[in-house]
Amino acid sequence: MATVLVIGASRGIGREFVRQCRAAGDRVIATARDAKGLEAIEALGAKALDVDVAQPASIGALASQLDGAKIDLALYVAGVYSTAGAQEAPSQDDFDRVMHTNVLGAMQAIPEVAPLVAAAHGRFVFITSEMGHIAGTGSSFGWLYRASKAALNMVVKAASHEYPQAIFLAISPGWVKTDMGGPGAPLTVERSVGDMRRAIAAARRADSGAFLDHNGRPFDGW
Repeated sequence: MATVLVIGASRGIGREFVRQCRAAGDRVIATARDAKGLEAIEALGAKALDVDVAQPASIGALASQLDGAKIDLALYVAGVYSTAGAQEAPSQDDFDRVMHTNVLGAMQAIPEVAPLVAAAHGRFVFITSEMGHIAGTGSSFGWLYRASKAALNMVVKAASHEYPQAIFLAISPGWVKTDMGGPGAPLTVERSVGDMRRAIAAARRADSGAFLDHNGRPFDGW
């Protein structure tokens, strides 16, 4: 039985990872930042931890809550969205909200969680976005969000060199029918998470630090 940690499982992709991993018989530990999210995690049979990735003190206490458990698969799913383009400067509040959740939270989670993943020779996976693919950028739409996900991809690549016993991956879930993706998205959350789970399982040591799509295909350039 594998031990899985899902950071950011209040809803959408994070909650679906919890559901599918529990259905596969895994022991799942998952985080949320409010009572409703914690209750939803517990209803799926997972252990719920109260963590707000945008608050350094909260995520800084994650390792102590995990109590030295070896983690076979850790997933950093927490993320927030922003749609404004380059004709509008982001406010300080929006910049801090997006960067703290999408980038700073991940950077603070790595020293807390990566040693536990490395001890299990496991996988540490970060949910990024195709919108963070610099070579594929075709507009400024969501430029703050794009910048945060491009930064996250660099965080994953850089950290992969410090923890050679673990496999680090940045993986885009595709355009998914969630609160963030909207009802017009072509992928169901069930399909996206199922595809990602197969891609994660297929990853090898040489793939560590890669930026992949939900089917496990590497993006051309960054």
